[in-house]
Order: sequence, then structure tokens, then C-alpha cells
Amino acid sequence: MVLNRGKEAFAMSKAMTLRLKDELARELEAIARVEDITVSEAVRQAITEHVEAKRSDRAFQKRLDRFMNENQAILERLAR
Repeated sequence: MVLNRGKEAFAMSKAMTLRLKDELARELEAIARVEDITVSEAVRQAITEHVEAKRSDRAFQKRLDRFMNENQAILERLAR
């Protein structure tokens, strides 16, 4: 399912609430105005960049592997 809203299209989007300190919120709003995008789009771009950076972060990938291995054992026990 794709929702069309102006220039943006979202596949099965999830609404989220975000709390920011006033100063950071003002900075984000200013960035969005300068870039001529919505604050929501600015947040989506920042999150996308953060996730992409984690994909190439070796230390994060090691922690992720450890986390997945630990949780796999728990999930396998629950499945019995």
C-alpha cells in the first residue's frame, strides 16, 4: 500500500512522536525551511542517514551480531 502526499510517497508508513529540546526543534525547523522541505522530511532524511551509517559501522555490526545470536537462542527456546 502506498500513500501519496504531495511530492512524498510512503509505503506502509508508521506515525511516531518525537520530543526535542526547544533549541534543537528550532534548529531543525530552520534547516527544513532552508532546504525547502517539511520537518518530517528532514527527520526522515536524518534517520535514513543514521541507519545507513550503522550498516557500515563495524563496531555496531559486531554488537548487532552478538545481539542476534543471544536473542536467537531465546526465541528458539520459546518456540518449543
